[in-house]
Amino acid sequence: MITRNGLLLVFWFLLDKGFLASLHAPPQSRMGREQHLRGVEGLGLRRHVASGVQRVKRGWVWNQFFVLEEYMGSEPQYVGKLHTDLDRGDSDVKYTLSGEGVGTIFTIDQTTGDIHALMGLDREVKSYYTLRAQAVDMHTGRPLEPESEFIIKIQDVNDNEPKFLDGPYTASVPEMSPGGTFVMQVTATDADDPSYGNSARIVYSILHGQPYFSVDSKTGVIRTALPNMDREVKELYQVLIQAKDMGGQLGGLAGTTTINITLSDVNDNPPRFSKSIFHLRVPESSSVGSAVGKIRAHDLDSEKNAEVEYSIVPGDEGHMFNITSNGHSQEGIIVLSEHLDYETKRSYTFKVEASNAHLDPRFLHRGPFKDTATVKVNVLDVDEPPVFTKTSYTIDVYEDTPVSTIIGSVTAQDLDASNSAVRYSIEWKRPVDGCFDIDTVEGTISTNEMLDRESNRQHNISVVATKVNNPLLSNKVTVTVNVLDVNEFPPELTILFDTFVCENAKVGQVIQTINATDKDLPTVGQKFFFKSPREIRNRNFTVRDFGNNTAGIVTKRVGFQRRVQEYYMVPVVVEDSGYPAQSSTGTLTVRVCACETDGSLLSCTAEAVFLPVGLSTGAVMSILLCMVILLVIVVLYVGLRRQKKRETLMSSKEDIRDNVIHYDVEGGGEEDTHAFDMGTLRNTKAIKENMLRRGTGSWSDVTTQTEINGSTPTTEGSTDIIRDYIHQRLQENHLGFSAPPYDSLATYAYEGDGSVAESLSSIESWTVDGREDFRYLGEWGPSFKTLAGILDKDKADPPTAEVEES
Repeated sequence: MITRNGLLLVFWFLLDKGFLASLHAPPQSRMGREQHLRGVEGLGLRRHVASGVQRVKRGWVWNQFFVLEEYMGSEPQYVGKLHTDLDRGDSDVKYTLSGEGVGTIFTIDQTTGDIHALMGLDREVKSYYTLRAQAVDMHTGRPLEPESEFIIKIQDVNDNEPKFLDGPYTASVPEMSPGGTFVMQVTATDADDPSYGNSARIVYSILHGQPYFSVDSKTGVIRTALPNMDREVKELYQVLIQAKDMGGQLGGLAGTTTINITLSDVNDNPPRFSKSIFHLRVPESSSVGSAVGKIRAHDLDSEKNAEVEYSIVPGDEGHMFNITSNGHSQEGIIVLSEHLDYETKRSYTFKVEASNAHLDPRFLHRGPFKDTATVKVNVLDVDEPPVFTKTSYTIDVYEDTPVSTIIGSVTAQDLDASNSAVRYSIEWKRPVDGCFDIDTVEGTISTNEMLDRESNRQHNISVVATKVNNPLLSNKVTVTVNVLDVNEFPPELTILFDTFVCENAKVGQVIQTINATDKDLPTVGQKFFFKSPREIRNRNFTVRDFGNNTAGIVTKRVGFQRRVQEYYMVPVVVEDSGYPAQSSTGTLTVRVCACETDGSLLSCTAEAVFLPVGLSTGAVMSILLCMVILLVIVVLYVGLRRQKKRETLMSSKEDIRDNVIHYDVEGGGEEDTHAFDMGTLRNTKAIKENMLRRGTGSWSDVTTQTEINGSTPTTEGSTDIIRDYIHQRLQENHLGFSAPPYDSLATYAYEGDGSVAESLSSIESWTVDGREDFRYLGEWGPSFKTLAGILDKDKADPPTAEVEES
């Protein structure tokens, strides 16, 4: 250190005396010259003298000072010196400094111009500072030199190690890759100045991870060092990478990072069964689709390369089973595809093949990527229900089969080793199932009652077979009983036709086609025969059988006339083809009608009377329409005339007849006489006077009646007199139009004897039948007891008219 300082002093002396003045350009001013000298001096303090003239030459950049970073001394670090030729050392010149960090980082001695750094500087924080210097008169403050700007640069030292900013790293490379396969590239950064020395020149090396991987010292590229690394042997590798500055020389700073390298899987391993034969057991009662067992072939690969597909090798006894692959567990699940029967077959042997679903062509040379194993399935015996010999039974029976007749049988047996006895029964679901019975031991089915095909053509019954040694085990079978038809019903005409025949019909003309139906089965394929009764000889019509279950009614003559005979009855015999044959007779009504010449119907009503005259249909309709119009005119005329006379008659309110006409309430009783005077009809004297006044009655008749009844006014038993009077007035009314109409008298005076309810008019309410007992009216309630007493009293005191008449 002493030697170094001594050399610097010598170098500074030479510069100060001007010995080296010829090596640089002349300064622009005297102060500038001093700045340059001080700058060189400052540079000389930082540089090693071994650099010689070359380093002094760099220092002649007039506007730069240099200072080392990370200064750790106890005194301020000397940076440089400012000096002007005007400064004669008498302290008349004052040096000022301004700019970045002045006062905090940098300071200047105003008298000597020495610049010092007050603290340690970090180039990585700030690499240079720009300042301004000026020399002024100490007393007046007048500038002696123009203000000059200069830069203080922070000289770098190797104080930062390389760093991996993104570490640690993760990478992968396929297994079985060749040597030199690229894995990844890492990069370290150094904060030191790369333009100065080797502080930032980095060299990469691998500290851990050999001999599997290597790293390029300059680029940091990592590659595989060994070929065909197997993931199934080792999957994860941890590699330690170092980055060192100073070109890797001794004393350089270093940084490290970790790289986790995984070998990714490739399909380089086939599946393999752990054993060559698998033993499985399954109960014979297992349902179709249920799992029998699981087998597994192990594949050392992972993910999709380890997916295994299972299949049953065709042949052997594998048809009873299926196998499916479980994508999660990579297991093969054996499933039952058909029903098992221990008594039929007790074991099954077949082969199963396991193969990879995704193959890699690069490794096919290693052999087939599949494996086979043998599976043996043993069937376990299970106590099972009885088994019927058939899945269903069908029995045909005639509907006239006698009761208790055996019509069929079912058979079931226990196939287990115990060979238990079986008992039979019928499961009653509907009331009609009671028509049959079954022998519990033999299984024979018989009838319990007579069958009727027309009520139920088919019976479906369920027969249950139960094991004796285990009643909980049972089985069912359906027995279908078809009731066969017995020809018990005769055929009948489908419709009892009402047809017609034209008056101009010809011989052999079919006037109607008929068919028949039969309640017996089958409805399809039945054969019917039609004919006329043998015992009846019909000269007008005959029956012709067409042979297709239809027949026609055919005329045997011409000249049918409606005026001679309007209706004809035609009997038809229909017979079926059953055994025994059944037949019935139906009667058709044939009406004679008028028809056109082409056979179309005109009419079967009164119009036919006019047809022989030769009138057409239009003419007949015109005549009928005229008659209807005339009839309407006559009715209107008569009605208007009667209405006019009724108004004239009712104009006088004092006329006795007005009271009779206005009476329109029936059933008023004996007390209902205030609306009119009933004495007019009961007093024969008044009747006689009226007859004399009219001049239409017979005096002798009235006299005769008067003599019979005496001079006493008639109150009872004058019904015949009143009836004769009313009839006489009606006759007068009918003979001429001069007499007023007394139709109302015919309505209310006497209503006739033909009515079952008899008369309800109050006009006859005073007539009482002496032979009737009215005491029963008292049972109808309090209101009728009074009426019963009145009627019984009248019965006890018979009218005088009846006594005299008797």
